[in-house]
Amino acid sequence: MFKIIKGFTMAEVLITLGILGVVIAMTLPGLMGKYNNKIAETRLQKFYSIFNQAILQSIVKNGPPESWSYWNNDIKDEEGNSINRQEDNKKSFDLYLAPFFNISSVQEIEISGEKYYLYYLADGSAFSFARHENRDISFYPKNAEKCLKKSKAQEPTGGVCSFIFSFYPLNKATEWQHAYKKGLEPFMYRWNGSMEQLYNDATYGCAKADNGGYCTAIIQQNGWKVPKDYPKRIAY
Repeated sequence: MFKIIKGFTMAEVLITLGILGVVIAMTLPGLMGKYNNKIAETRLQKFYSIFNQAILQSIVKNGPPESWSYWNNDIKDEEGNSINRQEDNKKSFDLYLAPFFNISSVQEIEISGEKYYLYYLADGSAFSFARHENRDISFYPKNAEKCLKKSKAQEPTGGVCSFIFSFYPLNKATEWQHAYKKGLEPFMYRWNGSMEQLYNDATYGCAKADNGGYCTAIIQQNGWKVPKDYPKRIAY
């Protein structure tokens, strides 16, 4: 007696593949979102730690930050436009902080005729200073050049692929109270201490403003974890 081996018909195979495709399409974005969040969480916390360690080491060598010739504030040209201070920022960083960092490479790029420097760390993340001063620092967990180019093309990147910090311990004014006499901190300029403002402030709120200025602070306030109600989708 012959044994009959039953197989799948072509229709059954196609139906199964279709179901698998739907399942993958439904689950992959969620998995990618969790992966991207994890990269941001791990690298944000690490960057915060190593930058502040570098500040402390520099203080031992160079004295308190208020005595440093590090600070490059806004300078306007005759037409009232902010001058690009990337070269000054690089000199300041190289003198006071770079000796205490493990910088993998420094990339000089030009976007729309403007020069920028990207400082890469061993884990593939990078950071850059603001175009016109060096108190504000953008951190990129991954694909820094791509993110920076998007931001200069007016695409919303704050809290998505870039996260803003501040190092400005000099100013006693109320709007800088969360940075005064501190090291590197998430950007909290004019923050009144409420979570509602971190989310919904019209100028810097993570949910309202394209610059996502307060997004970094939201993650820090949640123990360097992206909260479930985080208003943006982190992507690189």
